[in-house]
Amino acid sequence: MNKYTGILFLLFSFIFNFCSTAQQQVNTELTRILFIFDASNSMNGPWQGSSRIEIARRVMINMLDSLKKLDNLELALRIYGHQTPLRPGQQDCNDTKLEVPFSPGNHDKLKNWIKYVIPKGTTPIARSLEKAGDDFPDCKTCRNIIILITDGIEACDEDPCAIARALRPKGIVVRPFVIGVGLNAEYLKALECIGTVYDAASEESFVSILNLVVSEAVNNTTAQINLNDIYKKPTETNISYTLYDQKTGAIKHNYVHTFNKSKLPDTLVLDPLITYKLIVHSVPKVEKKDIKIIPGKHNIIEADCPQGFLDLKINGAFRYDYKIKAIIRESGNMQTLNVQDLNAQHKYLVGKYDLEILTLPRIYINEVEIKQSQSTKIEIPLPGVLDFYTYQTGYGAIFVYEKGEMIWVCNLAEDTKNQKIYLQPGKYKIVYRNKKADRTFHTTEKFIEINSGKTTVLTL
Repeated sequence: MNKYTGILFLLFSFIFNFCSTAQQQVNTELTRILFIFDASNSMNGPWQGSSRIEIARRVMINMLDSLKKLDNLELALRIYGHQTPLRPGQQDCNDTKLEVPFSPGNHDKLKNWIKYVIPKGTTPIARSLEKAGDDFPDCKTCRNIIILITDGIEACDEDPCAIARALRPKGIVVRPFVIGVGLNAEYLKALECIGTVYDAASEESFVSILNLVVSEAVNNTTAQINLNDIYKKPTETNISYTLYDQKTGAIKHNYVHTFNKSKLPDTLVLDPLITYKLIVHSVPKVEKKDIKIIPGKHNIIEADCPQGFLDLKINGAFRYDYKIKAIIRESGNMQTLNVQDLNAQHKYLVGKYDLEILTLPRIYINEVEIKQSQSTKIEIPLPGVLDFYTYQTGYGAIFVYEKGEMIWVCNLAEDTKNQKIYLQPGKYKIVYRNKKADRTFHTTEKFIEINSGKTTVLTL
């Protein structure tokens, strides 16, 4: 087996594997790959017993033949450095052109251009990337990828890094791969800002790298999200979560976590080109950034989400028209996390919480601890009922004594003669003046005691 037979065997083995994988993917969205091909004068230089352009042609043409087998894939080709010859002291920085636009089944057109293009000019990488932004027709559901094949660095004193950054938020380019054809380490480092840089130091590595890059562009891969308890075991589930494209902020997936039939976190199909941010919508939420998906393997995404239960109860039989809620906050933080109904159970992350129960008067319970997989029960007394009758509508308020101080509980309604008010058991003072009384000393004060589950009638 000679060297080139070996390379072709490697190529077609790899292509067969990733084509088989692609057919198993459930994702049917259109993937669009724009190849930006370097046809600058330096591509005529010797490399690996041939020239850079001849090796690039050979590998690219074999790759394009293999891509004919894939559905939901369109290709395009932009070439730079092929129109204006490079002369001493002169270079054409506009020498970049979309030679083959996106369309189905245009593989042979790309092959013909690559086969017969003659390297002549300079290396306008930034200008080519900038123009490439308009090479992708509008499509909200397409995956758009640039693969840049070059042997040099920017020659036109422009900033390819700035251009690449400007393209990403537009959703035009998911990730521009850069394949360096024999570049030295300094040149490779200069291109890192554009995207993932691969160093093709030999023809064999060029074949391997190009196949890897195209496989990443074409294929999705699998992942699972482990929602871990305090023991770092993935036992938590049934929580909704969102996966974002971290670079653009776009929402990519919304799911409710579940276990499969094997009692393991269910498998997802994810795009390996995206750096993800995960938001788990627990209470409080859990956020994880910089999630990178490795193609060709099953990825495990870990998030610590240990949970327990808060069970709020009213002690005794209560009336169904008595609906009370509680504000839940993290201890020491006034931001509201949740508003929970009484006689209901809710999950929270393991930790300590402050409760404000919206009874009359308010009940405050601080540093309530939630433990892993346990239920923390909080019971409050069954309220009593104040039936308040007046002959005239008027103005007033209810107060409770606490530590020798009058504490306001609530105001009385001004537009009704009959009010029913649920109050926690205890001693209260009613302060009231009817609307027709025009002197302050006509204010009436009454002391009452409210007993749990009983009605107290007061007429003024």
